[in-house]
Order: sequence, then structure tokens, then C-alpha cells
Amino acid sequence: MQFSELSLIDPILKALTEEGYTNPTPIQEKAIPILLSRRDLLGCAQTGTGKTAAFAIPILQLLSEERSKSTGGPRRIKTLILTPTRELAIQIAESFTAYGRHLNIRNTVIFGGVSQHSQVNTLKAGVDVLIATPGRLLDLMNQGFISLRDVQFFVLDEADRMLDMGFIHDVKKVITKLPTHRQSLFFSATMPPDVAKLADTILNNPAKVEVTPVSSTADTIEQAMYFVGKEDKRKLLVHILDDKNIKSALVFARTKHGADKVVKDLLKAGIGAEAIHGNKSQNARQRALSNFKSRETRVLVATDIAARGIDVDELSHVINYELPNIPETYVHRIGRTGRAGHDGIALSFCDAEETEYLRDIHKLIGKRVPVIDNHPYVLDIATATVTPAPARQGQGRGGNGGNRNGGGRSGGSGSFNRNGNNNNSRRADNSGPARSTDQRSSSSDGSYRRDENSAPKRPSSRPSQPQSRGTGNSRFSNSSSDKNY
Repeated sequence: MQFSELSLIDPILKALTEEGYTNPTPIQEKAIPILLSRRDLLGCAQTGTGKTAAFAIPILQLLSEERSKSTGGPRRIKTLILTPTRELAIQIAESFTAYGRHLNIRNTVIFGGVSQHSQVNTLKAGVDVLIATPGRLLDLMNQGFISLRDVQFFVLDEADRMLDMGFIHDVKKVITKLPTHRQSLFFSATMPPDVAKLADTILNNPAKVEVTPVSSTADTIEQAMYFVGKEDKRKLLVHILDDKNIKSALVFARTKHGADKVVKDLLKAGIGAEAIHGNKSQNARQRALSNFKSRETRVLVATDIAARGIDVDELSHVINYELPNIPETYVHRIGRTGRAGHDGIALSFCDAEETEYLRDIHKLIGKRVPVIDNHPYVLDIATATVTPAPARQGQGRGGNGGNRNGGGRSGGSGSFNRNGNNNNSRRADNSGPARSTDQRSSSSDGSYRRDENSAPKRPSSRPSQPQSRGTGNSRFSNSSSDKNY
């Protein structure tokens, strides 16, 4: 099936084509027709299944139909998407912007931990879609800046994680402010009794969709991990790319600012590179991609959102400059090489603060990534930081994109020894604990509640150094900056 068979309007199909989407994922194929028919939906779906697009695309289409019938007037919040963390809120907002770029639909994201000033100004200007975390939403509602009386579509994302983080009471408060007649969507990676009970209070005769996430990597992809200090990643990347056998490399950075910085460092080292991310215009993104495909540019540095749809023949190397905090994202990233039976190489950098992400990746893919320690910038990681722990229950984060048609790839050797018995390699263990979400902050009444804006703590080889706010479990290291979403 293709997206064109899902009765989608032309502006959305055009946006999907520009994003590089060709075929819907199973949850998109099942959920989009259900939602377009205005039924409630109960989805059991984890990260990597395409969940965000599954609800964003039909909501955008229904909102567009509603706007075409209206006679103008101020914009009111017609869609509310409630999600447990600001990282997920930002990512969902980026998806709505991407899929709705040819529609007259406005969205904004609100979360705590930053000044509310710019968020309030955007709300006053009027929005159609509001993506929010519970704490800041209730705060602005109590201040009179937000009314939910016009909401037609309500999405509760990652319900099980919402409950784990202690937001059940906040969620129930929000629900009481919603109109009785609305279309509701409920997504959860797992469905324990308390989550099922919450779903029953929100949904009306829902259709049910259950899918499983991508969790395996292609055997044609050789993977390797480099333990390296955060401050040495730039030098290690240059060291690796000094190998002229690497004809083309797709490098993943966590943030837009970070992608630009990597490009700047590479250009200083005499390595041709361009960045592709959400702050670039569509023309600039297409130009950078064309240059990369034609080999005019040797290295393309991308964020996850912007990298969707990149399909480059003979892409030999994918390099994770920063490990993703979502393990399924790792699978999607490295899957851009080693396709159609051809070989590919996936190299990843792991600093002391990213070892928890590595454990989650090992657990998801069911094997250990070989660690290369014969490079000039080795970081000594204690064995304890990559020791397995009991398996966690599903952690839900829905991937956003559809499937793409993959072309052939041919691998290269580069600086990674393809011999699986590399004597200079050591291996890390293959599973790890769940990320900590029990960060708490003091409230005005002296009590404590869990805060969706607190970054989880991670192992560090320098525990005496303070953790910087906003970097924790976020793909966006400086969430207070408008440049990050």
C-alpha cells in the first residue's frame, strides 16, 4: 500500500513526498482510515512503529476540512496532544509542522522548565493544535491563558509512561476540562490494568490497533562503538573521516545547533560537509541532499527529523555522532546503509553520559555492538556502566515516519576492521535498565511531584561535575531556545 491509497488530500500527500515517505507503516495503514472516519482509537504501539504520523496525518486532514467550512475568526485550540516529556512534545510538534507545511494549520508546543513568555504570546496569536506536557498545561489553564472548550481531537500519548511518571492526577484534571463530544486517541506501549482503566474513562467504543516496533538490525550492517569523551568527539570524527576509503558518510547529530557545529568543525578540517535539519529551508535541504547524492559533498550531517526520507545509493557509512535516547531510532538510523543485500558500516560514538542509551540499544537489538579501542581518544568506561539489568517493560515512543523505498548500497572498509574477531575490540553487555523518570521538584506548597522537565541522571566517569540542565534524556540540548523546535 502507498499513502496515495489512504484517501489523503493533496497538500498532505505533497508534504509526505517531500519528506521522502512512500509506504505507510502497519500502524499508519490501520489507524489513518479509522481516524478519518472519526472513530476513537486505542493503540498499543511502541517506538519505531510510526505512531506520530499515524495520528498527526488524519488530524491535520480533518482540521483542514473544518477550516475550509469556517468563515474566519480567531483560531481556537481544536486539537490537544498530551505527552509526558518535553522531548516528545517537541518531536510531535516538528512532525505536525512537516506534514502540515502546505496547510493553513498552526501548532505550538508548551512545556515547563523554561519561561512561559514566548509560549503565552504564541497562544494569544491563536493556534489550532496544542502539544503539551501536563504540568505547564494546567499552569497556563489556571492562569487563564488556555481554554479547552473547543477541542475536537484529544490525543493521550505514552499513557503508561505518563502513569509511571506520576501524572495520573494531572491527566484526570485535564480530561475534566475537555468537551464531552470529541474524538479521542489513546496510545500506550503496554496495557496494564491501570492504563486500561484510564483508557475506558477517555474512549467511546474505540477501534483497537496493536503493532510491534522494529527491533532488529540487518546482518549486512557491520556495527562498531567508540567510547570517547564528549569533548573529543569532534577530533575522533575527523580522525575517522581522514580515511579516504569512506566515500560518503551520513552523520547523525541530536540537535540542529549540534549539526551545524559538526559541519563547521569538519569544514575547518578540510572535509566537505553540509547540514540538513528543520531550520533549513526546503530548497536548502534539497540542495544539500542533491550534493550528497552526487558526491559533491562527502558528509551530510542530519538530525533525525530532517533525515527521514534520505535514500542514497551506495551509502557506505552511517556515523552516530551522538547516540539517540530512543533505542529504536538507532535501528532506523543505521538502516540507511546495508540495504538490498549490500554491505554497510555503522559507527557510533558513546560518551560517559550516553552509556544508558547504549544499554537500551543492546537490549532492543538483542546483541552487543563491538567496541573499538584502538583509536587515539579512548574514554575509559567502567564495566559497571554497561552491565545488564533486569528487562524493563515497554517504553513507548512512536516513530514518526513511513517506510521508504530502499536502493542498493555498497559497503566500504573505512577505519573499521570488518573482521568480526577483531583483536582490538572489546564488547559491552547487551541489556540495561530503564531510564530514570522519577525526577522530582519541589512545589509551592512544599510537597514534591515528579517533573516531566527534569533530565534523568546517567552514569558519568566524572561524577563530581554537575549535570547541565536540559541535556538529560532530550534530543534537544537547549530546549529553551526557539532554534530547537
